[in-house]
Amino acid sequence: MFRNKEIKQVSILFFMITCIFATAGFMVCMTAGILELVSAGILGIVFYVFTKARYKRIAQLSEQIDMVLHDAEHLCISESEEGELCILQSEIVKMTLRIREQNRALRNEKKHLADSLADISHQLRTPLTSVNIILSLLEKNTDKKEQKALIREAGELFEQMDFLLVSLLKLSRLDAGIVVFKKERIDISNLISVSLRPFLIPMELHHIQIQTKIPEKIEISGDFRWLSEAFQNIVKNCMESVGDNGKIKIACEDNPLFTEITFHDDGAGFEEEDLPHLFERFYRGKGEDATGYGIGLALCRTIIMQQGGTILAKNHSQGGAVFSVRFIK
Repeated sequence: MFRNKEIKQVSILFFMITCIFATAGFMVCMTAGILELVSAGILGIVFYVFTKARYKRIAQLSEQIDMVLHDAEHLCISESEEGELCILQSEIVKMTLRIREQNRALRNEKKHLADSLADISHQLRTPLTSVNIILSLLEKNTDKKEQKALIREAGELFEQMDFLLVSLLKLSRLDAGIVVFKKERIDISNLISVSLRPFLIPMELHHIQIQTKIPEKIEISGDFRWLSEAFQNIVKNCMESVGDNGKIKIACEDNPLFTEITFHDDGAGFEEEDLPHLFERFYRGKGEDATGYGIGLALCRTIIMQQGGTILAKNHSQGGAVFSVRFIK
């Protein structure tokens, strides 16, 4: 305590004042001098006890701060009723909560990164293994027709890996928050038309009917390019569900609260156990006919939610699956 320069100065000043007043008191009378010394002694003891208690409290706060910096768990900072210390304690509590939240977020991000790397490794291992097998077969096989078939199969595997890596790159950019979405007025009819364009030929080849019911001049706010990609992932999922000779209906409803776009296919619908996990990354469903990498719907959900929308999936009462996308006004 007495290592503090200010405490030393106050103590010296207090001692000098006591000496001066005690001397003056003794000059008046013996009783006055003794009374002055006793009063000064009592004040000195009170000051010492009070200051020591404050220093003890400050030392406790310092120790608790050190524990916070070392990421201590189950840390509880006791309350103080003193003025300055109460303010200090309040700021420390705020700092503690903030640091704990940051540490928790960092741990979650670290776990998420580790899980993502493990999933990516697992997803890439299968096509890479297949490519290695094809290359070894090409090395041994001399039949031109079989070589062309193997090369075609290897090309398809490389396309799958390219799709996987591009999708994962987009997800990582969205997760990192480095994607800046545009805020532009988007006509729903034009957005649906552009989203369907890449699938028109495959739909014709597989005899898939597409029905749209989009009222004119309905607009939402968002990034046209990213939203069209999200809708393409939904349409692709519907096409895989309906197969040949299927039907997909796209409708839009607009009211003062929200704008809703629904995609309804007449496929087999979802398994009940799959519904809570459809938008989870790398989730492919429990069924034996599950296809894909489980990235498209996860990417779709991230794009829509980061632009203020919501997406839900459910089974239609009359059969098939329904994707519902809403944008609050």
